Amino acid sequence: MCRVEVVGISDGIAGNDDHGVDDGIGGASSHLLSFSKKVAMEDEELVIIGAGICGLATALALHKKGIKSVVMERSESLRNVTGAAIAIRPNGWRALNQLGVAESLRHTAIPLQRSNTDGEVRCLRRKDLIDTLYAALPVGTVRFGCQLESIKMDTHSTKKVLRFTNGSFIVAKVVIGCDGGRSIIAEFLNLKPTKMFPLCAVRGLTNYPNGHSYNEFAYFRKDNILVGRVPIDDKLIYWFCSLPYIAKDEKVWKDPEAICRSTLELVRNHPQEINEMIEKTDTKSISFTHLRYRTPWDLLTGTFCKGTVMVAGDAMHVMGPFLGQGGSAGLEDAVVLARTMAQLGLDSGKGENKLTVHGVEKAFNQFIKQRRMRVVRLSLQTYLTGMLMSRSSRLEKFMYNLLLNLLFHNKKSHIDYDCGEL
Repeated sequence: MCRVEVVGISDGIAGNDDHGVDDGIGGASSHLLSFSKKVAMEDEELVIIGAGICGLATALALHKKGIKSVVMERSESLRNVTGAAIAIRPNGWRALNQLGVAESLRHTAIPLQRSNTDGEVRCLRRKDLIDTLYAALPVGTVRFGCQLESIKMDTHSTKKVLRFTNGSFIVAKVVIGCDGGRSIIAEFLNLKPTKMFPLCAVRGLTNYPNGHSYNEFAYFRKDNILVGRVPIDDKLIYWFCSLPYIAKDEKVWKDPEAICRSTLELVRNHPQEINEMIEKTDTKSISFTHLRYRTPWDLLTGTFCKGTVMVAGDAMHVMGPFLGQGGSAGLEDAVVLARTMAQLGLDSGKGENKLTVHGVEKAFNQFIKQRRMRVVRLSLQTYLTGMLMSRSSRLEKFMYNLLLNLLFHNKKSHIDYDCGEL
């Protein structure tokens, strides 16, 4: 049960922070009692920021190792509508097997044939994956409507003070940022800002009430626009469109119907079946994304933890969708992180699984050691593939192709990775 103290927070700390991070504040215990404003402050052992795929998977993996966590989610409900779908390749299924949810998810999607990949490949609705991970967690693990505003170090202890936009505060021993490509936790760790591909993606779901005859990945490329079609089940199709970024009024890209109209205009020279598929799309499922990535060289040199604060998933290694590995890499993170936390982060001397600061720091460093080169290689291959798809000169395309062939002779080797047992 959380301990709640009434403590004072000074006007200076309660004020807006442009970057949401600070290197130090007054102590989070008795030191704060001198401040004037009264707020409720909770103590938590381990806080995960973000209830996306990686955040929920990390909470579940930790739960299976006997480590309690609380997940703070900015939305008022599960973010299971946006994102449409996610392809899970063999390495992702290995992680889902370890999390204990693979079998139930297999019933939600058909295996893909001729997917240019050996092993099990299915395309899951993001909603099915999110809902399944959430349902496997203990009741009350996820708290909604809690958008992180800032994280500050307590100079009088090793704890961190998390401030949320709803006015609540949490004092946490351990913080794991799974808060995406615009991560506040990554900023706190002084990671370099993510960059933008000169590409964007439109995604959607199309239902065929009488069924469809598609059972494999299909790609259609014309006029620098790539359209992909992936069956989820016998009636539902996931599609995506990768195209050069077009600067438009931001409101256009937030209106699903406007996105659909713009996409149809761009793919008018594609096969008729593609136009019909997009026309029939459920507009509620349509999303637009300007593709973001963390550079491979930043992943090679970045410091992804500071004491008992670290990042995972997209907050650590956001990448383009060109290999279909972003979500699976986050699932791998969850398994590896929970395993290292259980091995190194706990003090079981008194029969209680208590996290120790020194142990957690060792666990985080071990996690980064195990994951760094995996995500560097994924990111580099994704980066080179994405740049090949962008509007590059012939010389640039030649160089990207040369590097891909030199560094990734087996371009499908990324699916062979095994995150190991939980």
